[in-house]
Amino acid sequence: MTDQPNLRQAALDYHEFPKPGKLEIRATKPMANGRDLARAYSPGVAEACLEIRDDPTTAARYTARGNLVAVVSNGTAVLGLGNIGALASKPVMEGKAVLFKKFANIDCFDIEVDETDPEKLADIVCALAPTFGAINLEDIKAPDCFIVEQLCRERMNIPVFHDDQHGTAIVVGAAAKNALFVAQKAFEDIKIVSTGGGAAGIACLNMLMKLGVRRENIWLCDIHGLVYEGRAEDMNPQKAAFAQASDLRSLDQVIDGADLFLGLSGPNVLTPKMVARMAARPIIFALANPTPEILPDAARAVAPDAIIATGRSDFPNQVNNVLCFPFIFRGALDVGATEINDEMELACIDGIANLARATTSAEAAAAYSGEQLTFGADYLIPKPFDPRLVGVVSSSVAQAAMDSGVALRPIPDMAAYKQKLNQSVFKSALFMRPVFEAAKVASRRIVFAEGEDERVLRAAQAILEETTEQPILIGRPDVIEQRCNRFGLILRPGENVQIVNPENDPRYYDYWNSYHELMQRRGVSPDIAKAVMRTNTTAIGAIMVHRGEADSLICGTFGEFRWHLNYVSQVLGTEALHPQGALSLMILEDGPLFIADTHVHQLPNPEQLAEIAIGAARHVRRFGIAPKVALCSQSQFGNQAEGSGKRLRGALEILDSSPRDFVYEGEMNVDTALDAQLRARIFPNSRMEGAANVLVFAHADAASGVRNILKMRAGGLEVGPILMGMGNKAHIVSPSITTRGLLNMGAIAGTPVAHYG
Repeated sequence: MTDQPNLRQAALDYHEFPKPGKLEIRATKPMANGRDLARAYSPGVAEACLEIRDDPTTAARYTARGNLVAVVSNGTAVLGLGNIGALASKPVMEGKAVLFKKFANIDCFDIEVDETDPEKLADIVCALAPTFGAINLEDIKAPDCFIVEQLCRERMNIPVFHDDQHGTAIVVGAAAKNALFVAQKAFEDIKIVSTGGGAAGIACLNMLMKLGVRRENIWLCDIHGLVYEGRAEDMNPQKAAFAQASDLRSLDQVIDGADLFLGLSGPNVLTPKMVARMAARPIIFALANPTPEILPDAARAVAPDAIIATGRSDFPNQVNNVLCFPFIFRGALDVGATEINDEMELACIDGIANLARATTSAEAAAAYSGEQLTFGADYLIPKPFDPRLVGVVSSSVAQAAMDSGVALRPIPDMAAYKQKLNQSVFKSALFMRPVFEAAKVASRRIVFAEGEDERVLRAAQAILEETTEQPILIGRPDVIEQRCNRFGLILRPGENVQIVNPENDPRYYDYWNSYHELMQRRGVSPDIAKAVMRTNTTAIGAIMVHRGEADSLICGTFGEFRWHLNYVSQVLGTEALHPQGALSLMILEDGPLFIADTHVHQLPNPEQLAEIAIGAARHVRRFGIAPKVALCSQSQFGNQAEGSGKRLRGALEILDSSPRDFVYEGEMNVDTALDAQLRARIFPNSRMEGAANVLVFAHADAASGVRNILKMRAGGLEVGPILMGMGNKAHIVSPSITTRGLLNMGAIAGTPVAHYG
């Protein structure tokens, strides 16, 4: 049980520190000098104003309007809190704005309006149209919310979306679609009993009818009982649309034979005895918060096969609007939609529902560690932190807007648009695109030494889905199969993925003989060779590459780098192939930065440093980037005679001894490498222009330290480390690597060495 007093204080501290609130505004353009000021404000700003005056659609080009949403509320129906007023609703609206930014990179202003008259509130919202690309109405009580939304939709030429109504309806629609699929029932055949005649409840019922539910099969109840024809108490036109011609009057009387219970009302409204009288394989959406209409355990006590969703995160199938609103707005804004129509909402439902049926993403699995994320009764809809939502759902919404004729800025290439959306989530996607494109023209066999690791299994599946490569897993087949079933993966040993079983593989004799042949004059006896080929998966993978049964090895998800490097060097090292260094691509907010050598040489000599620089330049080109290599030291252009500066000056002499097809400079401090103005002041005759994008260090401690600081404190995303000098035959990753990182390394390993020189 959560400690409520501690939770309360923690929540208050979260909102107060380190600065009050959850939002701030940051400039997107430089404002460092008079020239910037002249362009940003007077006189330069006039040019943008005149362009918009002459063509209002250019506001999306010259201002933030095309990516700006207003969350508007008067605080009359705040979830779980009721009518708390506009000011008290501000923390909720700020939170909504943060979700827009987090999940769909949409900028958002929260606007709390102290106005309870729906027509006056609509006037205020409509007057805001020049500022925003779309309006999200939030926490406005029924029936006022219906009036406000209708008036705004009629008078505004931008999307207006009341999330409490339509967001809830969309996620309920997606959950219902998949629940019926699991239960093997159809929308047109089911009986629905619903409690709650508010905005969300009415919107959900309307949406379910759009999905095929028959009006006569819907039984709506509220606090006064069944909504029936002729009832006068607490009625409005929205409720009246669902009035039944019936003598029945209570929930208890109408629940018999119901296929779906939809609760948007209050705690403990549905009793176990009622559930027992529902249809076989009942579907129960008990969405009241914080206490649902019935708790899942109570429902399953009488209906063990019930399919249940709630509004809570501590039970499976949380119906959460965040699955919808960021992504439907993303798609609508990107095509300049004039409204959010039925077609867009139905496309949003299809996108959410289909994503749940697909294999779970590794990122979602990591965010919800320990939960079962395989499609079925306990996993009807995706989790909010599934990064694929923005690409799948937003592109579906954008396409529907174009198909239905409400898009002012149609997207010419939907595949490129979806790729761009994914790049906004997967920071490495943009830089990895050239590598993946190169990998597509080859069909290389990639062997993973730690084939039982969940990250490896998920990466292997992603490789099958996104590349032409063939993953090979070293591990026990029964363990791999069991984990694939647990994680909902489509990997099938012996079918779409090859397995090498260290405990019992028919190639064992060949493998230990190959290893013994290589190592017999280095103290390895036949017995030792046999033991290594039974226990050391890195050595097994290296032997497979040596024998031509695999093209590249990926290892290192656990253990120390040099331990793996020892076996890679023993088996795959030749006079031509030897480890030159480890290169890490760090993807930062302002662009990529490559760091070397982070792992191989502790104290590289001049020859090794020159090799590292040459190898780094070669690999940097794989990402479509022109290398600019800085040799980094405490010494600055010869001001220290000894130490690392001396070794780097030696490397510089080696590099200067032959023509090079890349820019390099050194030795110098890191700030000098990254700041061209500082470098020009200290060393005016530098051969390098602009900031360096490759930093080569004379000590592994320095390279590794910079890499880890950028990763842990600067939010850098690492691709690598890439093992240079081994002809792409092996790469040793770090234990902290993610599934996405392994997929990226798989693409790197999947490119034949000839593709990058």
